[in-house]
Formats: sequence, structure tokens, C-alpha cells
Amino acid sequence: MELHQLLLLRELADRGSITAVAEASGRTPSAVSQQLRALQRDAGRPLLVRQGRGVALTAAGRALAGATVGLATAIAEVDSSWQAWLGEPTGPVVLSVFPSVAELLLPGLLRRLREFPGIDLELVDNDVAQPEFPGLAAHADLVLAHRGEVVDARRRGSLFVQPLFAEPVDVAVPASHPLAGRGRVAAAEVVDADWLGVPAGYPLDRLLEALALVAGRPARVRWRSTDFGTLAALVGSGAGVCLLPRYCTDPARHDLVLLEVSDITLRRRVEVLARPENAARGATAAVLRALVAETGRFGG
Repeated sequence: MELHQLLLLRELADRGSITAVAEASGRTPSAVSQQLRALQRDAGRPLLVRQGRGVALTAAGRALAGATVGLATAIAEVDSSWQAWLGEPTGPVVLSVFPSVAELLLPGLLRRLREFPGIDLELVDNDVAQPEFPGLAAHADLVLAHRGEVVDARRRGSLFVQPLFAEPVDVAVPASHPLAGRGRVAAAEVVDADWLGVPAGYPLDRLLEALALVAGRPARVRWRSTDFGTLAALVGSGAGVCLLPRYCTDPARHDLVLLEVSDITLRRRVEVLARPENAARGATAAVLRALVAETGRFGG
């Protein structure tokens, strides 16, 4: 079995289609298919099966692709050791970010990376529903992700996970709201308000569902947006209340107050997801270390 063929199988397991693998590897779909057929002959077992217009991995294909993760990681570790010997990590690193944490972390991260001029950092903006973050690791070297307390373990598969910090999530109310002077409120005291929220399935939407479960009745969400700045402005205008992450929110800017919920712990966990071989590369590992250092002020 040839190394490059095994790596193509690994890409197919992550990307899901011959076309996507071809685009990622700079080959034509027919060239990818030819290499995978050759690998299948050498393996002596069916690795692929037709599925509609595309292909899917058989059990043997999934097993071989999984075993290739260690091989790809070992190659990346060789690269990392070589760059360490040379004295400076170099190369491109694609970092997938979502807006609220990007605003919080990127200025400091970019300052830290000035000591690594050989790293070419590319930023890609992705804000998706919680279960979709692991899939972004097929397209970016590092994925900044956030979630509630529940982990989508099956979707993570063999991904490398680096926890960064846990951020409290509070109920944002207008400064003129009757509860604004309380500091802490119970879920039942706010669940019947007019809610503003993020799209269904996003991490803070799952937290709102948890709040409603504690309160014993559903929350009514009138408007939804992925932009926390827009939500904060609407809260300040008196349009409703919403959940907002504490570190990313400036109450004075939008004339609102953040209230801690007393009978349930609401927080989002911010972490980095990556394929193991990407996390092991010298340049990627340097960016990861800089992210960990930048988020150390939040206490993990």
C-alpha cells in the first residue's frame, strides 16, 4: 500500500466525496478514483461501495482510514521536529473562527504571532450550529468552536481537542428592566419574557432550552440572529431579553445589564478542534500554543 493512497483514503473519510478529495489534493476526480482503486487491490478487501452518485467507505475502508490517522500524525511530528531543529516554525495555517470569540481573542493572538514571521495565518469566518463544528476540521487546520455542556462525541470521531476556557452566559435585560438591579435571577423569573436568540441548534440556543427546562415551560423566541452585537443592541432598545456570553459583552455600550441565573449553571465551553496530524505540525502547534497562552487569563 502506497503512502499517498492511504492519505487519500483518509481524506475521503473526512471529506465524504471523491470530488471534495480531488479539490483538496489538487488532483482530478478520475485520478483520485484510480489511486483508491489501486489501494483497494493492494488491501485485498473492498474499501469503497457505491452509494447513489458517490461512494462510501466499507467497514474495512473505515478501519484502514482510521489506522492512517496515526501515520499522518507521525509524518506531521517529523515535520514539527525538523522545524524545531531549524529554530522557527514556518508554513501556512488556516484558522476557522466565529465572530464573538474572534473579536475577543484575535488581536492578542496576532500580537503573539509576530515572533513567528514564517507562519502565514489565514482566517476563515465560520459560525455554525454546534454539531457542525467538527466537520470544519476537514477544511481548516484549527477550528475555534464553542458548545454547551453536552459533547457531540460521535461527530468528533478522532479529532484532537484542546479546551481553552469556559465562559459564563448570562441573561441580558435592558438597564430599565424591573429585574436589572437584582444581579441574580431564577429561570422561572425570566422564561416568560420576549426572548431574542440565536438560530436553533447553536450553543446558546441549547442553553436557553436548558433554562426553559429548569423553569418548567418553554421560552418564546421572537427574533433570532447569529450576531451578538445585534442582539445586545436590541436588548438595550427594549425589544426583549436574551442570553449573552459574559466576556464578549459590554453592557455599558448597549445600555443593558447582565444577570446570572441562580438555579442552573449556564456557560459555553470554547475549544480548538483539529485533525491530529494538523495539530502536530510545527506551524499549527505554534498557533495552538499562542491561543492557549492568550486564553490563560480566563482561567480555563
